[in-house]
Amino acid sequence: MKDKRILYVSSEVVPYLPETEISSMSFEAPRLVNQQGGQIRIFMPRYGNINERRHQLHEVIRLSGINLVINDLDMPLIIKVASIPKERIQVYFIDNDEYFKRKATLTDEDGKLFSDNDERAIFFAKGVIETVKKLNWSPDVIHVHGWLASLLPLYLKEYYKDEPLFNESKIVTSIYNQSFDDTLNKDMFDKIKFDNIDDNAIKPLEEPTYNNLMKVAIDYSDALIVGSETIPNTLDTYLKDSKKPVLEHKSKDEFGEAYTTFLNAEVVI
Repeated sequence: MKDKRILYVSSEVVPYLPETEISSMSFEAPRLVNQQGGQIRIFMPRYGNINERRHQLHEVIRLSGINLVINDLDMPLIIKVASIPKERIQVYFIDNDEYFKRKATLTDEDGKLFSDNDERAIFFAKGVIETVKKLNWSPDVIHVHGWLASLLPLYLKEYYKDEPLFNESKIVTSIYNQSFDDTLNKDMFDKIKFDNIDDNAIKPLEEPTYNNLMKVAIDYSDALIVGSETIPNTLDTYLKDSKKPVLEHKSKDEFGEAYTTFLNAEVVI
């Protein structure tokens, strides 16, 4: 992976949030590529329960300051950055007071999904792409982890389809069993449609369940990785039917070699 540019976009990353399958892999995969001489950038949301002082986050003024339009409202984009200790890996945080100031990640203290998670997902996808544009950094591969990040493949290939910086970028999405019950805000379909994205592209999101979100991500990805030992049967079938390159689930010990081989053989061609 030497000199390959890989952009990691995740809903959660260790050490900024507790250890889960997603947060661990969103750290281990970039660390592996970094050790092999690849160039990496990591993006995640700056949730209000991330301790900025302890992790030494600071705002990057030259990247902040633009507004993103979400459902016809101007929402200011704030970019913060930190370095993972001992790894020389930079992590960029997408922030906005309205969406990410609350002292929680995706649910309230009763475990109920936040009603604006749909808008937070749209904001996160647009915020990552706009920031990478400002960095003028063209990735060879974009690797997506977690459902809050799952709109990025759709937005990159529809809303930003004429952006030359990403012409050669390949999108890989990891599919996990870390999901949610019920649905996101039922207005999600109309909010994405507001961005002039075709109805047919987002038809599954008329019912914004976890499975349907991931189906749209699969539709707009170039390759997929099974990140959990088991995933919902619906998604397992959808992956097979997609006829796209799929890296099946690997144990932690097997993952490194399999991941590198998969990227080299199936993605960065």
